Amino acid sequence: MLLQYSIVGLGFGMNLQASLASGSDGMIFTIVSVFGTLAIGWFIGRKLMGIDRNTSYLISSGTAICGGSAIAAVAPILKAKDSEISVALGTVFILNAVALFIFPMIGHALGMNDQQFGLWAAIAIHDTSSVVGAGAAYSEAALEIATTVKLTRALWIIPVALFSAVIFKSKEQKINIPWFILLFVAAMVINTYALDGYPGVGSAINGIARKGLTLTMFFIGASLSMDVIKSVGIKAFMQGVILWLIISAVTLGYIFFAI
Repeated sequence: MLLQYSIVGLGFGMNLQASLASGSDGMIFTIVSVFGTLAIGWFIGRKLMGIDRNTSYLISSGTAICGGSAIAAVAPILKAKDSEISVALGTVFILNAVALFIFPMIGHALGMNDQQFGLWAAIAIHDTSSVVGAGAAYSEAALEIATTVKLTRALWIIPVALFSAVIFKSKEQKINIPWFILLFVAAMVINTYALDGYPGVGSAINGIARKGLTLTMFFIGASLSMDVIKSVGIKAFMQGVILWLIISAVTLGYIFFAI
C-alpha cells in the first residue's frame, strides 16, 4: 500500500498539461508494444520453451503492461492456479529488482536525455514501482515522464483483460483496475488547477511521497531472496528474460532512431 500512496503523492508535484505533453511521444509505440509483447511472449513461452499456457500468458501480460498489477487482473480470467501466478510474479519481481539498478547506469552510459530515458523505462520495465524508482534515480524530468507514460500504459489493463476474456472464452470475469492510477491523475489535476497559487502544499506532499518511495525501494531489494529465485524455474525465468531483452532493445532502437 505504501507504494500506491507514494505514487499518488508524486502527482502533487506534477503539472497535468506538461506531463501529458511529455508522455504523448510514447503513446503510439505503447499501443503497438503492448500487443506485440503479448504475441512474442506467447511464441517464446509456448513454442520455444514449452511452458504451460497460463504461466506463459501471465508472464507475457506482466511484461506487456505493468507487472504484478496486470498478472493480478488477468489471472482470474485464465482461472490460473496459485502456483502459476506465483511463478509469473516471481519472474517479474526478479527482473524488476534488476532493472531498478541497471537501467539508470545503462541510460547514463548511452548518454540518454531525460525524455529518452523516461520513455524507455516506462515501456521496458515491468512494475510501476521500479519505473518510478529508476526514473527518480535518473533525474526529476525523467521521473515525471516515466511515471506519466507508465500509468497511461497501465490503463491498458482494461482492453487487455477484455481481449484475454475473448481469446480464452471466459465469461464475465471481474477486471481488477489499480485504484491508484485514477488517484494519481486526480492528484495532478488538483495540483495543476486547485493548488496553482499554493506551490508549497504540493511540494510538501510530493516530498513525503518521495520518502515513502525510497522506503519502498528498500523493501523491494530486501525481499529478493533465494526462495523467490528458486520458486520460478529456469524455463519461465528464461521466457521472462528473453522477452524483457527483446522489448528493451526494440524500445531503445525506437527511441534513438524513430523519435
